[in-house]
Amino acid sequence: MIKTTFKWVGIGAVAVIGFGSAFVAHEWYADKPFRFNSLLDREVVKVAFDNPEALTSLGFLESMGVTSHNAELNDNSEAKMEALFAHLLTVRQQINAYDDSELDESEKLSKEIANYLLAQLETGYEFRYHDYPVNQLFGVQSNFPSFMDAQHQINDVESAENYIARLNKADMKFENVLIGLREREQRGILPPTFVVDRVVDEMTAFVETPIDENILFESLARRTAESDLINESDRERLLAGARTAIERVVYPSYQSMIDYFVELRSKTTTDDGLWHLPDGEALYESLLQQYTTTNYSADYIHNVGLSEVARIQGEILDILEAEGFDVSNGFTPAIDALAADDRFYYEDSDAGRAQILEDYQTILDEIDVGIDSAFNIRPEAGMEVVRIPEFKEKTSPGAYYQQPAIDGSRPGRFFANLYDIRATPKYGMRTLAYHEGIPGHHFQIAIAMELEGLPLFRRASPFTAYTEGWALYSEQVAWEMGFQNDPYDNIGRLQAELFRAVRLVVDTGIHQKRWTREEAIEYMRSNTGMALSDVTSEIERYIVMPGQATAYKVGMMKILELREQAQMALGDQFSLAEFHDVVLKNGAVPLDTLERLVEDYITMKLGS
Repeated sequence: MIKTTFKWVGIGAVAVIGFGSAFVAHEWYADKPFRFNSLLDREVVKVAFDNPEALTSLGFLESMGVTSHNAELNDNSEAKMEALFAHLLTVRQQINAYDDSELDESEKLSKEIANYLLAQLETGYEFRYHDYPVNQLFGVQSNFPSFMDAQHQINDVESAENYIARLNKADMKFENVLIGLREREQRGILPPTFVVDRVVDEMTAFVETPIDENILFESLARRTAESDLINESDRERLLAGARTAIERVVYPSYQSMIDYFVELRSKTTTDDGLWHLPDGEALYESLLQQYTTTNYSADYIHNVGLSEVARIQGEILDILEAEGFDVSNGFTPAIDALAADDRFYYEDSDAGRAQILEDYQTILDEIDVGIDSAFNIRPEAGMEVVRIPEFKEKTSPGAYYQQPAIDGSRPGRFFANLYDIRATPKYGMRTLAYHEGIPGHHFQIAIAMELEGLPLFRRASPFTAYTEGWALYSEQVAWEMGFQNDPYDNIGRLQAELFRAVRLVVDTGIHQKRWTREEAIEYMRSNTGMALSDVTSEIERYIVMPGQATAYKVGMMKILELREQAQMALGDQFSLAEFHDVVLKNGAVPLDTLERLVEDYITMKLGS
């Protein structure tokens, strides 16, 4: 198994320990602290300390004996959002009070990225009601139980009592979401009908589950039984309290949400793209810029997607033909024949699903010890594979990554969806593991969290084109290093890249070219060979997360372009490990910024 230690990054760094209390007080309260990073870090800390769920997820305060936040839930009210936005505008003024001449190169980059993010925030605030906060992928109805099960630690009586306290505060959390939904309704911003159907089905199944079998109760029951610090008498009392909270607070909160959506359904339509919302076209243009960190138009992205689909399909057909498949009728029949071959699937049973998880871990352990030549910097955090909770599998993506806890109490996690066994062909497993785990998301995110000398916000900057572009690029790096020598594994890699190229086509098709949900499903199904269940989940994801899916392929292409640029300029001086250092050592950045960093590296290398 990969080790699960994690270097603790102390928030105490914000206080600049060792410089005296007067200095610390100045850095915390001054409009313009002496150190630029003090300003950036303290504002992150202020936001984090006002976000008890984030504090629980980060998990660093517990090691210092601070636990009161674990009894609280985030204030998700409109008033709170407005206050945060106003505060961050003030922060932007404070950031720009520092002239570039006062800052070193790292600080100037931090200033640039902070301003970039704050500008995105301002645009996002303008369109803050143009979304579907309760949908089949995420929302309070699924995030709350997932958070309670996966993030809220239960080790002793106090932590279990905090768990119950949070259950008893669910009603306010749900009510604030309902207030926001009604505001959207007033503005004519309604989700497509299928979204309503999905969330009603999900929430109905949740409240119809007997309390003792519900994930919120079962999680507490299981973890209190595993704790050596909770005796049987306390355990019975705690479980009784949880049962009462779920019955009197949690289930009624879900029912209020169900009642709202049941009534709303008659007002919704089957129009799926952003174009049907007020100012929807302007919003989509803004989202493309946000997610790709480029100025690429929807038409450009759509056409690049079509070109890449044709190229990648051709490479797959060449391999299939070499392996004896009939490719005379084109891509779809050939890839369907591959998908229908039973030798590439696990047994549809609990044992088969357990074997999938075990094999994923073996794949990650193997590459973890075999890629040293391509990386000078590696994360200390470990990596483990777990199953997506069964209650949310049906509407979840095929896999996702969860970052490790700062204090090392939880490693990075690769969550695998095992709902449809036919959606996990053996030849696609390596690529998925490399993308979500090593050297993909786990390397990029865990390394960023561990970077020293950077302000806290740069260790978790949310630039999707960079983060997802890196993960997709990682799939190709693994292949280049010989980890997918089996021709079928290479088909799995190409299928994954094809999947991201198809995303360029269908995302822009839905939101700019007015494709229907069914048209998009048909295009993706006929051009990828994916299982229909996965295709349907993916298309419905793009509908509720417009623009996000375009970032993967755009980011990958940019990283490959920059690598080729460095190879051409440096020749024999080019080092893949050094290139990866440049890409990873600054945390996530916009693609234009990454290009400048690579160009600076080339210039430095040529001058050395």
